[in-house]
Amino acid sequence: QVQLVEFGGGLVQAGGSLRLSCAVSGTIFRLNAMAWYRQAPGKQRELVAGITSDDSTDYADSVKGRFTISRDDAKRTVYLQMDGLKPEDTAVYYCNAKIRRNYFTGEYDYWGQGTQVTVSS
Repeated sequence: QVQLVEFGGGLVQAGGSLRLSCAVSGTIFRLNAMAWYRQAPGKQRELVAGITSDDSTDYADSVKGRFTISRDDAKRTVYLQMDGLKPEDTAVYYCNAKIRRNYFTGEYDYWGQGTQVTVSS
């Protein structure tokens, strides 16, 4: 069974930093694009940052220059380094991975359980 397990959320003061990580467990054939999303109370889930299998990255305008997404395919892990955190970054952060479980199946979306990030002013 494929699972995504997240680590690294917490409480931090404005201007501080946090690093989120998300590891893929289980047997897979191919790990394609990975991404981080977030959802604040009363708001829709939004894309924060994405990274392709060839390390191309994309960021939401609100986090450009402050957040950095990276991946380590040997560890099947995606990271989100968050610097210069602001109170408006407070949300539950979810990792997403597009995975092929075997040669015969297509690509499916998998999600982590979510980790809370709270930024105090």
